[in-house]
Amino acid sequence: MKKYIAIALIATGTAAFAHSGVKDPDVMNRMMGMSALADQMKVIGSMAKGQMDFDADAVNTALAKMSKEASYIPSLFEKKALDPKSEALPVIWDEFDTFTARAKDLEAVTGSLAGTIETAADLGPAMGQIGKACGACHADFRAK
Repeated sequence: MKKYIAIALIATGTAAFAHSGVKDPDVMNRMMGMSALADQMKVIGSMAKGQMDFDADAVNTALAKMSKEASYIPSLFEKKALDPKSEALPVIWDEFDTFTARAKDLEAVTGSLAGTIETAADLGPAMGQIGKACGACHADFRAK
């Protein structure tokens, strides 16, 4: 779980830098969408790490926002657009059905968790599920 929290926090911290110099508007739109997901992960991850006080409403709101953002992922990648700043791998468009299925998995996981987090103890299992869904896509479709 700590691995997934660290990845989310690093991704959020580097998002602004990564977006500088992106010329393709489709790539920029994708990157902004992924940053929106990372922003919500940062909220949840900060509470899971004890860096913020636990707030069930904030966690459940973040999960609902993540589910909504995840629902947009396939449409953000419909057009094959590459940019040197992008971490998206070209294999996305070769295996678009698999890519789309993984985005839908993230949408389903976060959507099913939204509204269920009641205590700080609920965060660990939730982070594990979210981390697996994010990691499954990143493993094959994102540059390391």
